[in-house]
Amino acid sequence: MSYPDRVRRPAVVTAAVVLLVAMAAVAVAYAVTSVFVLAGTVDAFRSAARDTSASADEIDTMVFGVGAWTVLGALVSLVAGLLLAVLAVGVGAGRSGARVGTWVVAGLGMLAGCCGLAGLAVQRATPLELDENERGVAELLARLDDAYPGWWIPLGAGLSVGQVLGYLVVAVLLALPAASAWFRRPAPAPYAPAYPPPYPPR
Repeated sequence: MSYPDRVRRPAVVTAAVVLLVAMAAVAVAYAVTSVFVLAGTVDAFRSAARDTSASADEIDTMVFGVGAWTVLGALVSLVAGLLLAVLAVGVGAGRSGARVGTWVVAGLGMLAGCCGLAGLAVQRATPLELDENERGVAELLARLDDAYPGWWIPLGAGLSVGQVLGYLVVAVLLALPAASAWFRRPAPAPYAPAYPPPYPPR
């Protein structure tokens, strides 16, 4: 049975919900994968670092920094995935607050993605200059790059591009006239079943 006060959700809103769910799943998968990649990367890095002039303290410091940065990134990605899932539920239910929250998160996500891509481009294009006293650190940085799986850094760059595009598409979909009209619709009146009037007292 259908009721006239229930308005069908527009296709653009459904598309935004599907995209939010997909982005949430990718964020959670990336967080889990990065933790698994970390273990193999550290082992490969320690093995390669034995052939450098770096001290044991320098190696341990580098390993700690890589581990802390990876775990922090995984936590941020996990929180982002959970937040996107919550926003997807709210948007799908037609909550205006979830729509506004999605725009805010999309703006921050696009900014973070662009900054990540810019940082990666600068890092690749500009060689790190260290003095002679930091020769061991320079050697460790070179070994660290090789310790990661060959697909890991391209994957991160690809996900950053996908993140920016995904947030942009979601923001545009939720700003289209069909979505705006649906989020501004009046709240449906509660359904009250009609019962026959009671018989008058005799």
